[in-house]
Amino acid sequence: MNTANNNIISSSSHGDSLNSIKNKFFDIKLCVFDMAGTTVEEGNLVYKTVCNAINEALNSAGKSDKQVSLELCLEYGAGKEKRNAIRDILNRLDLSDADIESLTDKAFAAFKVNLATAYSKDTLSEFEGMSELFEQLKASGRKVVLNTGYDAKTANKILTILGWSVGDQVDALITADDVVNGRPSPDMITLAMKQFGIDSFQQVLKAGDSGIDIEEGKNAGCGLVLGVLSGAQNEQQLVKYSPDAVLDKLTDLKELI
Repeated sequence: MNTANNNIISSSSHGDSLNSIKNKFFDIKLCVFDMAGTTVEEGNLVYKTVCNAINEALNSAGKSDKQVSLELCLEYGAGKEKRNAIRDILNRLDLSDADIESLTDKAFAAFKVNLATAYSKDTLSEFEGMSELFEQLKASGRKVVLNTGYDAKTANKILTILGWSVGDQVDALITADDVVNGRPSPDMITLAMKQFGIDSFQQVLKAGDSGIDIEEGKNAGCGLVLGVLSGAQNEQQLVKYSPDAVLDKLTDLKELI
């Protein structure tokens, strides 16, 4: 961990991590949580699907010498609207602008088809204790919102598979389709605040498993911005974005309610 981030409490000192955010958490009225890797366990299947779609597009374009790895996809695509994620990953390769746009179109089309079949009751589950966390947060007077780089169709399919619904387990779902600007723009968080009449960003908690989630929360000026180690990126990658804390898993928040 570099000196610029040495004030961040990490999962390596779990008790201190929670204690460090206890006072800020007391003021939180709106909790905005990412989906895949944060609240939804899917073994990075979405990024494996992104990776395969990009490599298929490269192969079909006669560029089989320029394959991408899952690690590259996680580093440069995690948390983003998926079309933008694919473009950003392709930008890491030595390709012309025209090739990048063409390959983005092909890979994104393949990704949507492949993910539709990849996600099922066999490949998705909620992280253990997540529904209980939602229930406890709502019982404490806080609103629970899921936000995601998925399109609305995919996000709602995930809710259906998990047996979650808006108005029951969660208070709202906001997707990349609901805003003009996706992450790291704060638009999804701002929309959630407007929906529930929250005027102060200091009353908002944002948590996610990627640097782009943290960047989104900080761009919004959220009172509490957390990284979690249950998904796409590791602690070293997350602390680069200076979250208030990095937790092992989101359900650690139960100890503060």
